[in-house]
Amino acid sequence: MFKIAVIGATGYVGTEIVRLLSQHPDVEITALGSKSFAGRKFSEIYPNYKNIIDMELMDIDIDTLCEKSDIFITALPHEASRDIIPELIKRGKRVLDHSAAFRFRKKEVYEAWYKTTHGMDDLLKDAVYGLPELYRDKIANCALVANPGCYPTCTILGLAPVIKNKLVHSDNIIVNAVSGVSGAGRKSDLAYSFCEVDSNFKAYGVTNHRHTPEIEQELSILGDDKVQISFTPHLMPIKRGMMCTSYLNLKDDIWTQESLYELYDKFYKDEFFVRVLTPGNVPETKNVAGSNFIDISVHFDKRTNKAIIISAQDNLGKGAAGQAIQCLNIMLGLDEKSGLCYPPFYL
Repeated sequence: MFKIAVIGATGYVGTEIVRLLSQHPDVEITALGSKSFAGRKFSEIYPNYKNIIDMELMDIDIDTLCEKSDIFITALPHEASRDIIPELIKRGKRVLDHSAAFRFRKKEVYEAWYKTTHGMDDLLKDAVYGLPELYRDKIANCALVANPGCYPTCTILGLAPVIKNKLVHSDNIIVNAVSGVSGAGRKSDLAYSFCEVDSNFKAYGVTNHRHTPEIEQELSILGDDKVQISFTPHLMPIKRGMMCTSYLNLKDDIWTQESLYELYDKFYKDEFFVRVLTPGNVPETKNVAGSNFIDISVHFDKRTNKAIIISAQDNLGKGAAGQAIQCLNIMLGLDEKSGLCYPPFYL
């Protein structure tokens, strides 16, 4: 059994990681770290885990944690990573990180969009972007995986086939995205209170959302050309779920609905967690809730010669914790589906 520690175990992403690991046949949770709830049982914070995970939450003491575990999954704020991850790597531990600190190839981009200093430049060159469908081979042998943001995962996987094959103009891509409230994390800001979000729908981060450069970076690498997007996220009144609708101008007028579908179907034919829907079907958030699946549909607008791509995933699943477990399996040489092969919640 592989010994796993989760640091930041009581946030929404952290507790989803714990839920998935608790059902994983090949790993053992040996430590749960939490600054806010150290000394209390995990099942006291989340009573649904009573008799399942009654482990006491530890303060984040690196020496003690390293004695208990070999691999670490961190679900902490970006700044907190600065104090923890370099120490774990120095001690020879492998880390899966959920902050944005290691997602960018250039620290200047991270510092400009996240309004903070990086301070871990030496680790950037070794970090691997944790999108298995694109970086599986690199993930397998690396010490530090930067788990992608939820919006970037949903957008990048939706656009990868047409970007990789250079079929669309790369300077005028429009992405309208929507997320459930859990995407904001487990905090008590007024904007995320029940009365503010119930029966409401609103845009936020218009023209300046921090996931924009992450998406552009990965699409530019994939297409070997500078990609620029107009990205607008929205908040919808559901707990978990995410959908991205992308509009792309095709370079040629040779495409049909069927040929675009065949392109996507071939591109993802060996990817278990990417489900390309047949023409006439569109993704729905309830069909991916609680799972590591992402559903994608591709549509051809003949009148405007546009490809319209719709992708849906669970922002806590394929958008965060589920993807982390998928990467963990790759790092450990396990079946990629291990601990993840179950149907979505649906109801």
